[in-house]
Amino acid sequence: MNSRRLLRTTAAALAVAGLVVSGCTAGSDAAGPAAGPASAPHPAPSPSGTAGLETYYGQRLAWRDCGVPDFQCATLRVPLDYAKPDAGEVKLAVSRVKATGPGKRLGSLLVNPGGPGASAIGYLQGYAGIGYPAPVRARYDMVAVDPRGVARSAPVECLTGPQMDAFTQVDSTPDDDRESAALETSFKAFAAGCEKDAGKVLPHVSTVESARDMDILRAVLGDEKLTYVGASYGTFLGATYAELFPQRAGRLVLDGAMDPSLPAVDLSRDQTAGFETAFQAFAADCVKVPDCPLGTGSVEAAGERLQAFFRKLDAEPVPTGESRALGESLATTGVIAAMYDEAAWPQLREALTRAMSGEGAELLALADSYYEREPDGTYTNLMFANAAVNCLDLPPAFKDRADLEKAVPSFEKASPVFGEGLAWAALNCTFWPTPATGRPHRISAKGAPPILVVGTTRDPATPYKWARSLASQLSSGVLLTYEGDGHTAYGRGSDCIDTAINTYLLEGTPPADGKRCS
Repeated sequence: MNSRRLLRTTAAALAVAGLVVSGCTAGSDAAGPAAGPASAPHPAPSPSGTAGLETYYGQRLAWRDCGVPDFQCATLRVPLDYAKPDAGEVKLAVSRVKATGPGKRLGSLLVNPGGPGASAIGYLQGYAGIGYPAPVRARYDMVAVDPRGVARSAPVECLTGPQMDAFTQVDSTPDDDRESAALETSFKAFAAGCEKDAGKVLPHVSTVESARDMDILRAVLGDEKLTYVGASYGTFLGATYAELFPQRAGRLVLDGAMDPSLPAVDLSRDQTAGFETAFQAFAADCVKVPDCPLGTGSVEAAGERLQAFFRKLDAEPVPTGESRALGESLATTGVIAAMYDEAAWPQLREALTRAMSGEGAELLALADSYYEREPDGTYTNLMFANAAVNCLDLPPAFKDRADLEKAVPSFEKASPVFGEGLAWAALNCTFWPTPATGRPHRISAKGAPPILVVGTTRDPATPYKWARSLASQLSSGVLLTYEGDGHTAYGRGSDCIDTAINTYLLEGTPPADGKRCS
């Protein structure tokens, strides 16, 4: 799997969001007839420390129809470089669906599904704006902005569809120097493609800059404080906002939390262990049924059988009915894709059964969903933006291949099934053309009101211990725990979780710190 730290929201929600085709393109003036008056509410006062940004904080959004029923779109202008606000700007795509009522409107609720690189507008229009609890949608205008570098907002582009196909098939568990060099070369080509196609914006897609963009949006929307639900990487974005603007933080929900204090190698290794935990839960469920493709023995034996299958694919990929065969790298990605949501486990069992019988199409489809590969062979910019943000936010996990090879045993200890491949995946930022601007650090956000941090005990992508850590770092952190499987907790079927979050969003009252739900 050729990515480093892909932190996604629930697979089901993203699958829905991926089906939505919106006309909301940043900078476009041809998105349909006007949908109401062009002027926005009077902007809220800008916070201190924003001298030179008055033109951005004082702008008004021109809302227009964007081709999706009930949703409106607009373009937000933000500076390319906050240190030099007169040196150019970036146009960000924004979308909203207005509060449905009844009840007094509480303002705007900004949502972000994570990634980094996932489209917040796709998530809003495909899920949050129609699927969040009705009492929340009744009281809030639901709003999303694609962060800089993502989807409709000056997207980072790196490889063509055929080039991305080749990239995803490179052997991610090299057996010799030749294969190791080939994997390194693929990372270098990826980075070079990003620098060539997105050179101007590439140094300016950090989480800090996106958090500052959110404060401009908050003010332009007319909100005194930011109300926000962020999932997965979106928790890091929300925590960063609270760190920068604690007095402007309102009701913040951070679901599937990241730990900002960890260096990249620890984040990657912890996530590797998280996928192992999720696989063990899948395997324990699978071996109970007579047709489990991994056998009906122990969980350990199931893992060994999957590893053996991966080794077999490494030597002899299986056909898929198209030009791409299913090799070890794509098969591993397909399995990992199903770890995000236990609802995908039956699909994974069927895909593994067919792949082990020589038909790889279903497992390939899971891998394609992870990479957001379209039926026509093109890709969204998810993977490009993911690398661009991650490589800017933290120094690389490894300084070179030798440094990586020393770490491989610790990754294999974290996950016998996925460890080696995920260790090599963490090498991609080593060759990034733009130096990292962020550093690992604790976030306290002193002065912010209660911030609700949500963790799932068997979350594959954001291990539960990260939620515990973030909640303890935040001076006003409140930890809410979901005892279960899958990535993130809100809207996944737990009335206990949903009631606690809804009450916080609607009334401002967080649950008791340490509350646990199932």
